[in-house]
Amino acid sequence: MKRTHKTLLALSVTALLAGCDQGAQVDPQKQIGANPELPQARNFFMPPMQVPEGTPWKAGEMPEVAQGLKIEKIAENLQHPRQVYVLPNNDVLVAESNGPPKPTTRPKQLIMGIVQKASGKGGAGGNRITLLRNVNGKWEQHRFIENLHSPFGMQLIGNTLYVANADSLVKFPYREGDTEIRTAPEEVTELPGGPINHHWTKALLASPDGSKLYVGVGSNSNVTENGIGAEYRRAAVLEVDAASGASRIYASGLRNPTGLQWEPQSGKLWAVVNERDEIGSDLVPDYMTSVEEKGFYGWPYSYFGQHVDTRAEPQRPDLVEKAIKPDYALSSHVAPLGLLFYGADNMPQYKGGAFISEHGSWNRTPLNGYKVIWVKFENGKPVGEPQTVVSGFLTEDEKQVRGLPVGLASDKQGGVLIADDAGNTVWRISAAN
Repeated sequence: MKRTHKTLLALSVTALLAGCDQGAQVDPQKQIGANPELPQARNFFMPPMQVPEGTPWKAGEMPEVAQGLKIEKIAENLQHPRQVYVLPNNDVLVAESNGPPKPTTRPKQLIMGIVQKASGKGGAGGNRITLLRNVNGKWEQHRFIENLHSPFGMQLIGNTLYVANADSLVKFPYREGDTEIRTAPEEVTELPGGPINHHWTKALLASPDGSKLYVGVGSNSNVTENGIGAEYRRAAVLEVDAASGASRIYASGLRNPTGLQWEPQSGKLWAVVNERDEIGSDLVPDYMTSVEEKGFYGWPYSYFGQHVDTRAEPQRPDLVEKAIKPDYALSSHVAPLGLLFYGADNMPQYKGGAFISEHGSWNRTPLNGYKVIWVKFENGKPVGEPQTVVSGFLTEDEKQVRGLPVGLASDKQGGVLIADDAGNTVWRISAAN
């Protein structure tokens, strides 16, 4: 689609929604931390929405970084790079994908498709994994695994590489140094998919001993509008036995858990979670939280503990009563997708804390997110306010978006890699000297 057509499309969608627009009333800073300000929910014929135009990075343009850091481009011309994963030999795997095709017979799906294309979030993904190798300071790109189905999470256990597709967990034999795998995938277990597959990304994390795999599975709707039956084994973190493929629900009520990581001090499982939409620019704050075994975190019946969502049917006061309040709110509609606990010495000012990529959302006006932040941790818990580490993905006037940060990983030198899915780029940040 030509840029002029994209611009007209974005303006048309924005104009369509402008008549019912209700901008944010709460300062985002008041929705950060353990006790976010939560205003009264609103009902809309069409909810607040602001859609920036997706425009590519121009030659020489790049994101802005905090003082004391530098940023470099290590890969470009990718097809929606979503996740980055560093192998033991410092090769980098990049999962390139976009969501699988969805039915357009429903008005909401049709509108979502139009908005995604206008904002740079649409377009075909690579359905592959690309391997990046640094050879004498230059990054080579190799087609590592082809013909996947919207891959997202990746984990290496021993000599086995696990990949979480949109509807299955598969594995491949891995040999260090190879630049491609031609072996057919072996399915470990099915994952919730289906024709709608609303939140299709499947985050993946291995247990420290390699015996288990944890899979983040998002809900199949915003708040059960597709029926509660469509949510079977969704809005949850699944625990999969790596040897047998047997699985169980480890924790539930997490609308879209991504960025699964082990917090190094406590050893607990943590996730960033995308919360529900369509009840106002100020609701509901996305969050990061520790994930307790058998814990229930509210979706769809409540949010941030016992704040009831009256749209969920049927109501479940018994579940609301036991809903766990998340540890740390990130403010509304930032759409966190990547989480990285940083333990290297290259950027000592960030050691011991968590980097979070905020993909950004069109469900708020003014816009929120579109950056990488860092949150300090003490004694295994987040403290204080976030610091912005990488920005500039969204123009200051909020009319154009040039990139969208997703996956995060730390390489062997202590640099942090950022998958930019709209910019089709992988960035690397490190100390400036």
